[in-house]
Amino acid sequence: MDLAYRSCVRSSIALAAGFATGGLYVLERRRRDTAERFAAAGLEALLNAIDANDARTGAHVRRVAAYALILADAAELDDHQCRTIERVALFHDIGKIHEALFDIIHESTKLTDAERREIATHPARGAQVLAPLTPFYPDLAEGVLSHHERWDGTGYPRRLRGPRIPLAARIVTLADTFDAITHGRRYRDRRGVREAASIVAAGRGAQFDPALVDLMLLPPVFERIVREQRMLLPRPRVVRGDRRKGERESLVPDVTFRWRNEASSPPAPDLAHQRSR
Repeated sequence: MDLAYRSCVRSSIALAAGFATGGLYVLERRRRDTAERFAAAGLEALLNAIDANDARTGAHVRRVAAYALILADAAELDDHQCRTIERVALFHDIGKIHEALFDIIHESTKLTDAERREIATHPARGAQVLAPLTPFYPDLAEGVLSHHERWDGTGYPRRLRGPRIPLAARIVTLADTFDAITHGRRYRDRRGVREAASIVAAGRGAQFDPALVDLMLLPPVFERIVREQRMLLPRPRVVRGDRRKGERESLVPDVTFRWRNEASSPPAPDLAHQRSR
């Protein structure tokens, strides 16, 4: 009888421990989900801040994200990698929203050497802004920090070389360059897409990952980028809903931003697979 009683007590304790462990897991999962929602909302708030502070930069990063996603699709990246690239593209210039850089960026005259050195601090500034979100988006700050590195190791801020540069940064660098050429700057006129293709080709193996250049300049891929560039000429933005008005969404770290137009090409599937061939 005593043995049966002890066995029953042990079973009850084990059952209670199981319930307690399960309850803790559920509680931790709920906390994690809440934190993820806050992180996703934080990213969207930052994107809104870019728009509010500088509409020109806001339009630029959206175009860069669109071109980068076309490259990711052509490279057969998986969905998570596409989301990472999209985030790096959308926030690659957030370091320019800084009082020390804002006036320099918006001057209509050609940059001086001192001003160029100041501008070169924006990847590190951007990575600092995004660092608190690293637990949820571990590749974001690193990608932003690396988007001015060069394949030959002469870029900044860390002079990374070749495949040591994060893949997302390598893709965003190409997309960023294409947009800078075809949309110009206040101190430099825009140029045509064919000239942009020539400049990209000239940077193969020096500024850019040669495999990605070859991919970008494939006629079907480049034609998609050109179509997107034409489609992203100024026009009214599509409004899909606003969490600030109380609308609820299921948000996870791989949040899809609402900035993209309905006609934009969807992200696609895996680049690690492409590059290992």
